[in-house]
Amino acid sequence: MNAPELNAQIRRSLGVLVDSADELRDLDQQLGDGDLGITVSAGSRAVIQALEELPGDATPTDIARATAKAFANANPSTMAALVAGALLAGSRVWAGKTDITVADSQAFVEAAAGSIAQRGKTQRGDKTIYDGLADVADALKAAAEADGTQATEAAVIAAAGAVERTTPLQSRRGRASWLQERSIGIADPGATALLRFVEAWRVSRSEESALLS
Repeated sequence: MNAPELNAQIRRSLGVLVDSADELRDLDQQLGDGDLGITVSAGSRAVIQALEELPGDATPTDIARATAKAFANANPSTMAALVAGALLAGSRVWAGKTDITVADSQAFVEAAAGSIAQRGKTQRGDKTIYDGLADVADALKAAAEADGTQATEAAVIAAAGAVERTTPLQSRRGRASWLQERSIGIADPGATALLRFVEAWRVSRSEESALLS
């Protein structure tokens, strides 16, 4: 996937993602402060606008950095700051690249997950978005030789598995941890948001393929 294709794919995916804002808001009201829906919708719209304004010669790194800046500026939330930091970490592994392969995507997600783990002081099993990112990174590593469609499907399965795996756990980070045992049985909003994003990526890829067929 070259840079213009990446730009368009991100914008299409975020256009689909905003449809999940109400679900994420409702879920976050159970475990957090209820602002995740706004974070996702406002951030997505800001990123779409920022990417539309990028010059045609923008590199994948430029695209990732613009995404991070727009998402952070659209929201004052902790989640927005963590996501922006993760995107910036991922952008560094794309330095000098003009085309993004599945292996490059895996390296991006792995770097993003590492940023979340460090800044959020979290690990697998804490029931956060990190669980999903770490599982998606592992899935993309296993699918390094697959095509984009197969890799996307592997990412969706991994993200869904992370939500399912962590729902029975007690939340151990952020506002959700304040609920202690009451958080058991409720899906983590951050991990769910990641799942909805990779699902949106799959939908937008399918729509683009249909247009080209």
